[in-house]
Amino acid sequence: MGLGANINEKANLIWAIADKLTGVYKPHEYGEVILPLTVIRRFDCVLADTRDAVRTKDTEVKTVAMKDVLLRKASGFSFYNTSKFTFEKLLDDPNNIEANFRDYLAGFSSNVLNIIEKFKFDAHMGTMAKKGILYIVLKEFTQPWADFHPNKISNLEMGYVFEEIIRRFSEAHNEDAGQHYTPREVIELMVNVLFLNDNAMLSAANIAKTLYDPACGTGGMLSVAEDYLHRLNAGAELLCFGQELNDQTFAICKADMLIKGSNADYIKDGNTLSDDQFTKQGFDYILSNPPFGREWKNEKMAIEKEARLGFAGRFGAGLPSASDGQMLFLQTAVAKMKPSGSRVAIIHNGSPLFTGDAGSGPSEIRKYILENDLLEAIIALPNDIFYNTGIATYIWVLSNKKPSLRKGKVQLINANGMYEKRRKALGNKRNDIPQSAIEEITRVYGAFRENEISKIFDTEDFGFSKITVERPMLDAHGNPILKKGKPQSDTSLRDTENVPLKENVDEYFKREVLPFAPAAWIDRGKTKVGYEIPFTRYFYKYEAPKPSADIKAEILEIEKELDGALAEVFGK
Repeated sequence: MGLGANINEKANLIWAIADKLTGVYKPHEYGEVILPLTVIRRFDCVLADTRDAVRTKDTEVKTVAMKDVLLRKASGFSFYNTSKFTFEKLLDDPNNIEANFRDYLAGFSSNVLNIIEKFKFDAHMGTMAKKGILYIVLKEFTQPWADFHPNKISNLEMGYVFEEIIRRFSEAHNEDAGQHYTPREVIELMVNVLFLNDNAMLSAANIAKTLYDPACGTGGMLSVAEDYLHRLNAGAELLCFGQELNDQTFAICKADMLIKGSNADYIKDGNTLSDDQFTKQGFDYILSNPPFGREWKNEKMAIEKEARLGFAGRFGAGLPSASDGQMLFLQTAVAKMKPSGSRVAIIHNGSPLFTGDAGSGPSEIRKYILENDLLEAIIALPNDIFYNTGIATYIWVLSNKKPSLRKGKVQLINANGMYEKRRKALGNKRNDIPQSAIEEITRVYGAFRENEISKIFDTEDFGFSKITVERPMLDAHGNPILKKGKPQSDTSLRDTENVPLKENVDEYFKREVLPFAPAAWIDRGKTKVGYEIPFTRYFYKYEAPKPSADIKAEILEIEKELDGALAEVFGK
């Protein structure tokens, strides 16, 4: 599943407008102009059909208190524009282009003005007008190809276009494009898995559910989930909630929600980790691809304060390393689960599977999730499917309403090899997950059986007791040094052993330690329980090395080729 020809064409044409900015703006600044103008033009096209009705109503209604409600009704959307100008009409008066464009923008309802403000676009209008390119750029957005009416380009396609422009802008800015959005085929897989077991319930009449993304970017996950639910049940209602730190992507997400007729007030800006906009709220479904490998030092004070609240806050299980905040988003997702039952699909890299020893923050977070039986499955995705990274990534699927056959169990699905090569890379994205693979992974998850790519474990299989093994301190004659009749430990000989939870610690100690250290003992006061999920180990396949005769033959063949090449060089 890749970008369609129509979407690529639109993105190319929009980005080509950057040629008009040359000299006034540097390449890494192009997006600061192109992105907001693309959003504004989309609003302009969406409102085209009801613009006259809105202007008529605006002149009729004198009561300020009622005006906003009536103008929304007249527009058919939760936003409107009362200005006499459109993009096309602005071109009739080149000499007053800046004043008229400002009049046009001021005609938007307050919710759209909030979006435009987030783009910090005001200064750019003045710069473009002063440099004589504002008229030229606006004219480009009135070309036939720039008709962004929903009849010409759907909300889903427009979302793709926004994301492709962001990707190009981020590359020009030498930024991390993938922090803003997730490939749609990955989201589709996540949504399939998230809703699969609830399909029958979601098909019922008068159904309404809530969905939350704590790092919503441009809103791609919310959009795909909405599309899925509406295909399943056109009458179903999915209320989408999200929070986003980046002003530009927040503005695009909120604009997308407005245009689709969703409640854009549920999209909040701000830092989810230090300024949660949905405290004490629970959601039916949670989807997210939070940033990983990003430090949270700037939010440290607020996060540690919330952690001291224990499970009255989000971070009671533990805190990960300050260099990587992705497990804080994982805990945020868990904290937003409803007591009546919620489902979560969240993307992580390999780090949350195993980093941190027993008793550390990451291990304690895994311990909480596994001992509370919240983890249903982990799906290993192919490498090179994200725009910003080629490393291994995983979908964690969590639920606090597991069906009976999944209770106490965790399914690991290795979909690492289920991809097809792209003809042309997009950033680091060299591979796609084809539709057939999405369907197969969903089927394997739903079947909940073991096969070549699916393994099922007890939650206890990932736990271990970390025991501290002590050995006696010896005197010059080789005898243990005693204190109050007890041998003193030699800290230089201190060691630890990880004993699987399913094993008896004493039996393990007798079998694995005492034969090699008969005088050793366990310091019971230092024992800690830890959890790790060594995913790749479970799917490791031993490949026997080539026979030595084959290796020798290959070496001789290479030597022959080298001899031939050298002979050509020296003319022998």
